[in-house]
Amino acid sequence: MNSTDADSKAALRREALARRKGLPPEIRSRLTDRLSQEGLRLARLWAPSVASAFHPIREEPDTLTLLGALADEGFATALPAVVRRGSHLIFRLWRPGDPTSRGAMAIPEPLETATAVEPDLLFLPLACFDRRGHRIGYGAGYYDRSLARLRAIKKVHAVGVAYGVCEVAAAPYEAHDESLDAIVTEQETIFVGDR
Repeated sequence: MNSTDADSKAALRREALARRKGLPPEIRSRLTDRLSQEGLRLARLWAPSVASAFHPIREEPDTLTLLGALADEGFATALPAVVRRGSHLIFRLWRPGDPTSRGAMAIPEPLETATAVEPDLLFLPLACFDRRGHRIGYGAGYYDRSLARLRAIKKVHAVGVAYGVCEVAAAPYEAHDESLDAIVTEQETIFVGDR
């Protein structure tokens, strides 16, 4: 990645996260409700063997309600775990109420004794996105590496979870970046391509 792309990504990330931080509680609540409904609809549509989401931190959208709805519907659910820097994520079975521990990035993760799985429906965090399905995450590349690995094994659907204020006209996209199949916001679900 050249420094211009890195600078552009960093600026877009910083601006989107600032917009996200300033959102009122009613917008946050609207996305929580909409995500649990839409996420369940997408799971019914795509019938995954395992659906994974992220444990929210800071001002990230609440995915725990979604995970609860998926688990109640009978879907196997998982959370990611960081094993080491520069690697892909490991996904372990988890449902709301199961114990967690603080992982390498200080994010709650399933216990190491939880069963490792290969999800085929992933709800991903992001800083910002565009309508072509490109996302800018937090810069460590864990989800890009994980999606590339999973997509080499089987059909996988990646759904970005974001507030509408995180949309940008165009997110810089490089060869190693993995695209989203859909984005769920508090206002709409954006489907990308023919996925």
